[in-house]
Amino acid sequence: MTNPFEILEARLINIERLLMDLKQFQEEQIAQKKSEELLSVKEAASLLNVAVQTMYGYVQRREIPVSKRSKRLYFSKQELMDWVKEGKQRTRYEIQQQANFRINRRRI
Repeated sequence: MTNPFEILEARLINIERLLMDLKQFQEEQIAQKKSEELLSVKEAASLLNVAVQTMYGYVQRREIPVSKRSKRLYFSKQELMDWVKEGKQRTRYEIQQQANFRINRRRI
C-alpha cells in the first residue's frame, strides 16, 4: 500500500513548481511590457539625461532610433537602452581578450 504522505508531498512539490513557473512567466511579461514602452521626446530626454533640444538634434542627424507618426516622435525604451549600450567602450581586459582570441585563431 502506498504512503498517502508521499502522494501529498509529490503533489505539493508539483504545485510549488507550477507556481514558480507562473511567477517567472509573469515577471517576463512585465519586463517585456516595460521594454516595449513608448516614450515622448521629453520622457526620452529625461531617461537619457539630456536636453530636449539634444534629442531633436540626434533625430535630425539620424543618430538615435525613433518612430514618427504625423508630427509626433516616439522612442522605444528598449531601443534607447540598446543605443546607449552600443556606445560602451571596452575595458583593457576586453580588448586584450579579443586580441588573444584573434592571435590564437590565426595559429590554428
